[in-house]
Amino acid sequence: MSALGGLVAGVAHEINNPIGFLNYSINNAKDYVKDLLEHLALYQQYYPAPADPVQNNAEDIDLEFLAEDLPKLLDSMQRATDRIKNINTSLRTFSRADTNRKVSANLHEGLDSTLLILKYRLKANEYRPAINIIKEYGDLPQIDCFPGQLNQAFMNIIANAIDMFDEMAKKHSFAELEAYRQQISIRT
Repeated sequence: MSALGGLVAGVAHEINNPIGFLNYSINNAKDYVKDLLEHLALYQQYYPAPADPVQNNAEDIDLEFLAEDLPKLLDSMQRATDRIKNINTSLRTFSRADTNRKVSANLHEGLDSTLLILKYRLKANEYRPAINIIKEYGDLPQIDCFPGQLNQAFMNIIANAIDMFDEMAKKHSFAELEAYRQQISIRT
């Protein structure tokens, strides 16, 4: 368990560099694209009737669509890298290597990292609807514990609850399952 936690923490650390580069590059690309599109709009304002080859090329590449879609594409790329950063942070939180002594930890961070790791299992599939998570977090202080072991316990409990929904899907139709709430409540 400790070796696996160390491996995951190492992989998560290695992911940080390329993700940082991508975030920085996407921000720069957004600025460059904005400048280019503003320049293109200015050009079109002063030269509304371009030569035929320029006009034909604009139609061939659907310039209007490109100018509208490119910023959206960059925003989507930004959201994807942000998601990878969040997953990476959760992996590091989840796999924090235990030491010989207890360390101070936030239970809610451990639960949130566990839920993010299990998020793919909560999604709807062809056999059952999505499982909703209801979080009712109280105001808890940090506690001294072995966070890696505690996170593993959270993982086992929540994975078992998801397994129960998957087992129900073997015995009931999708429509029958939709009639009942597919949810897991977590209270602290």
